[in-house]
Amino acid sequence: MTFGTRRPQMSLEDFEELAGKAPENVQLEFLDGRLYVKGDHIEIEDFEELARRAPEGVKLELIDGKLEVKPLPDQRHRAIVMWLSRLFMQHRPELALYPEQGLKISAYRKGNACADAALAPLDHFIAQDGEWADPKGVLMVVEVTSRDRDTDRRDRVDKVRGYAEAGIPVYLLIDRDNDTLVVHNDLKNGTYQQSPSYPYGAVVELPAPVNMALDTEKLKDYAD
Repeated sequence: MTFGTRRPQMSLEDFEELAGKAPENVQLEFLDGRLYVKGDHIEIEDFEELARRAPEGVKLELIDGKLEVKPLPDQRHRAIVMWLSRLFMQHRPELALYPEQGLKISAYRKGNACADAALAPLDHFIAQDGEWADPKGVLMVVEVTSRDRDTDRRDRVDKVRGYAEAGIPVYLLIDRDNDTLVVHNDLKNGTYQQSPSYPYGAVVELPAPVNMALDTEKLKDYAD
């Protein structure tokens, strides 16, 4: 398994612009291509203000108390999300797969994640203001791994915990490093009890409340 290249999380120009717009009590550092908060702590209100001020193309997340830069999707990444969206339009038209959906996650809602996609009833989020929505009513979140060095920790560890603590019943991880799908489910006491893995090409049964069989043969076309 590979965990991607050690490419910078953002450009130096974007960092300088972001640092210049940071709230007064937030000091940012850019070391070895990674973004850090000096003192390793940021309040949720300051994070949300910082995220609003981020340069175009830079998406920030707060995962398990750590400031993260969400990688920009490549074309295969986008194709996978579009493929999945079309399947739900065909088989579950009462639902919608919302791309790049901001969600409040983790214990006591002290985290903010931008999911690659979130499955919820049609028009579910229209009554909510702001970029970061309450996860209540979300049936499933989807993440597609990116070719960056933080994928292993972020998508396979931190977001598993964060989405479970937020009470989201199913977390579908499409793992491009090893051509598999992992279905985190069976939520109890803020922890997923089951995490079966399936190879590309398998028929994947997405459990309740999703209740849909996913034929993943098409994913072989998107393998790197």
